[in-house]
Amino acid sequence: MFIGQYRYNLDDKGRLVIPAEYRKELGERVVINKGFERCITIYPLEVWNDVVEKMSTLSMNQKDNRTYSRLYMASAFYREFDSQGRINIDDVLRKYAGIKKQCVVCGANKIIEIWSQEAWDEIEIQRDENFEEISEKIIF
Repeated sequence: MFIGQYRYNLDDKGRLVIPAEYRKELGERVVINKGFERCITIYPLEVWNDVVEKMSTLSMNQKDNRTYSRLYMASAFYREFDSQGRINIDDVLRKYAGIKKQCVVCGANKIIEIWSQEAWDEIEIQRDENFEEISEKIIF
């Protein structure tokens, strides 16, 4: 499980440091992809394989299923960490997430999310304003 949040800057080559405690859980190879609400997601291979397995059960006779599968898989990239614990964040993903330099890397249970600093600041404001209301709607 991934928890916590860290602030980092992309370097000039589009590489981002991933916290050491996350790297221990991730292994050497990961998948990065567009996430929901304009973040970037990092998947451990085991979790990614589970997602792909579930996606493979979708009926390809339905246009929405084909479109979702196509768009989701086309924005996914395998990545490995360099010797300094960095991964390359592709231009298409940085543009999608609005990341220019400052990022927030945060744990989100089985995955990791990468947000632009500006987007994360907005999430923090929304959290402070709406967390209790949202919590009441969640059923475990």
